[in-house]
Amino acid sequence: EDMAAHVGASRTPQEVMEHYVSMYIHGNLGKACIPDTIPNRVTDHTCPSGGPLSPSLTTPLPPLDISVAEQQQLGYMPLRDDYEIEYDQDAETLISGLSVNYDDDDVEIELKRAHVDMYVRKLKERQRRKNIARDYNLVPAFLGKDKKEKEKAPKRKITKEEKELRLKLRPLYQFMSCKEFEDFFENMHKERILRAKIRELQRYRRNGITKMEESAEYEAARHKREKRKENKNIASSKRGKEDGKEGEFAAIENLPGFELLSDREKVLCSSLNLSPARYVTVKTIIIKDHLQKRQGIPSKSRLPSYLDKVLKKRILNFLTESGWISRDAS
Repeated sequence: EDMAAHVGASRTPQEVMEHYVSMYIHGNLGKACIPDTIPNRVTDHTCPSGGPLSPSLTTPLPPLDISVAEQQQLGYMPLRDDYEIEYDQDAETLISGLSVNYDDDDVEIELKRAHVDMYVRKLKERQRRKNIARDYNLVPAFLGKDKKEKEKAPKRKITKEEKELRLKLRPLYQFMSCKEFEDFFENMHKERILRAKIRELQRYRRNGITKMEESAEYEAARHKREKRKENKNIASSKRGKEDGKEGEFAAIENLPGFELLSDREKVLCSSLNLSPARYVTVKTIIIKDHLQKRQGIPSKSRLPSYLDKVLKKRILNFLTESGWISRDAS
């Protein structure tokens, strides 16, 4: 506009601009003075990409592809790639009250610079955590979307031991990318397989096997031996159960007083989970009281404290049915 006014009212600002561009920039003067490629582009060599001072550490990531309801659930603001509650929520208090004054001395200036540096470090830590969450798909995992993706792309089945190992290795997430961690985990799986194979080959060598063809015959023979042992164990367990000792009285047969019981008393003690010694004590007290009452001698029953009403009733019914005491006494 100033140049148009200087030239005169005959030219508009648009005409002046077009004349300058055509004559001086794209004309002969421009061709002689302005090179095709400008070599002096400004390049910041102090902040390599991904380095400790890199601006990429605080650059927002592309927004997450989630629905509005999920955004509200997370408190997520997609255009800023921020959350309502961030890591170290009060980090902004370091610089919120700072101001540059002309009368600040050197100590105050350095103190304010330290505050700004602390704030930038906190921002980088926030962004680092977001990068880890984005790299390992933690947000879809939180929303339950990762299960659908796993169903679409099935991989080998992960065992319980591997899941526990992955939980133990979770602190490595912050030092390794997702691909590096998955490669590391798969290599550990391959290592376990190789170690198991080495142990198997060493076992073959100890048994005099030096060829893989011989190992198949050895495994078949070993399988037959184990099958015979298993059948023997099953047969012996069946015989034990038929004898009525192994399965029925296993809990009390090694306790003192077991040999004093009849077969019916053994069944009673096993069903009541009562040791033979305690049963014999209760039985002696009840029969002694019963005999004293029949002789007309007054007696005060002093049953043990471990005998509750249910146990007492069951034992009295058993002694009555067995003929040890009469029904009137019970």
